[in-house]
Amino acid sequence: MSDHHIHIVGGGLAGSEAAWQLAEAGFRVKLSEMRGGGDATPAHHTDGLAELVCSNSFRSDDAESNAVGLLHQEMRRLGSLILREGDAHRVPAGSALAVDRDGFSAGVTAALSAHPNITIVRERVDILPDGPAILATGPLTAPALAEAIGGATGTDALAFFDAIAPIVHRDSIDMDIAWFQSRWNKGDGKDYINCPLDKDAYLAFHAALLAGEKTEFRDWEKDTPYFEGCMPIEVMAERGVDTLRYGPMKPVGLDDPRTGRWPYAVVQLRQDNAQGTLWNIVGFQTKLKHAEQVRLFRTIPGLQNAEFARLGGLHRNTFIRSPELLDPTLRLRNRPNIRFAGQITGCEGYIESAAIGLIAGRFAAAELSGATLPPPPVETSLGALLGHITGGAEAESYQPMNVNFGLMPPIEGRTKKADRKKMYTARARAALDQWLSCLPQPAPARTADISREAATFA
Repeated sequence: MSDHHIHIVGGGLAGSEAAWQLAEAGFRVKLSEMRGGGDATPAHHTDGLAELVCSNSFRSDDAESNAVGLLHQEMRRLGSLILREGDAHRVPAGSALAVDRDGFSAGVTAALSAHPNITIVRERVDILPDGPAILATGPLTAPALAEAIGGATGTDALAFFDAIAPIVHRDSIDMDIAWFQSRWNKGDGKDYINCPLDKDAYLAFHAALLAGEKTEFRDWEKDTPYFEGCMPIEVMAERGVDTLRYGPMKPVGLDDPRTGRWPYAVVQLRQDNAQGTLWNIVGFQTKLKHAEQVRLFRTIPGLQNAEFARLGGLHRNTFIRSPELLDPTLRLRNRPNIRFAGQITGCEGYIESAAIGLIAGRFAAAELSGATLPPPPVETSLGALLGHITGGAEAESYQPMNVNFGLMPPIEGRTKKADRKKMYTARARAALDQWLSCLPQPAPARTADISREAATFA
């Protein structure tokens, strides 16, 4: 007889959130994480649960006019561990929710380790579990398990590249050139460090990006499409000389105190840890070779003496064709004992990954207790994201997606853009209130029932 009700594979944001939701509902959870058990991934640096890799930002926390901020609010109302620890380890980032990476991961790890209903096992899982399970292995799923998933789904996994931006030591930034300011002075107005470039400096930087020596792709990375949200800076540069000035290097809303004017282009850095000693270069994901990164990024005014805590990198991520393979509650259609959660489903972004982990955990808790949990309404951020993953998108052209108002049913009538966003959020709150009022209360299964439950899922 098993000593747990459900097995969760993967201790990233999705798996951690799913484990928390199930444990809080009274179910015993086995959480398997291969890091710390002798295995590693190309991107992670620690064995901490919910480690943040390519950014420390959960993006906008504005719940009035931004779909991701609305998703934050919805997750808080649903008792999200990820948002609880994110709030506890917040660092300044204007209207965004950015966190101290190490403190955040340590907080999540401590909470899950201390929960009496969670057993964390440091192991690599190579086969699909027979009993109730949630696979939240993320975009860097181990090869053996990825092969097992491919065998069960009958279709090849899709793939895209995810990129890591460099991190700079704060005391190596020349603040006689750079200055603190948030775009349009949002937040406290000083949450970003800005490095200005005039036209000549920008054009020289752009040319150097194009000419810079890049790391060669491995065979398994070739012919794999990029996701737009993780586009390497040198790939953006190839799209045109002004592409960067309308992307990560846009200068609008930033006044250089030395001139009182917007620069021609700006490189922004965002605080990466609570102490403020590390700052990441926003939007500078890259596949440039490390020595080339150091040389090139030190040509940016203000970073001429930059010391790097971490340089950029690029790796391939994999995800399944969820609209074709998963039912509305994230179960694999031909193996309904297994749910998927997180980035492996094709959602994009840390907070989206955690959100899908949250709802997967809630679906599983309801099912284990003999209840039925209806999916959240598509008028909510959570419901819209879930709907996109489980059937709202075209399976053949399915690509990673961040949450956005475009996933929700449109607001009827012609309204101003700002008013329309407020209408989306007001409608979403009302829909969430109605959904919450009708939720079944899961009754945790008795230990003696575990084997029977596993059999019903098989």
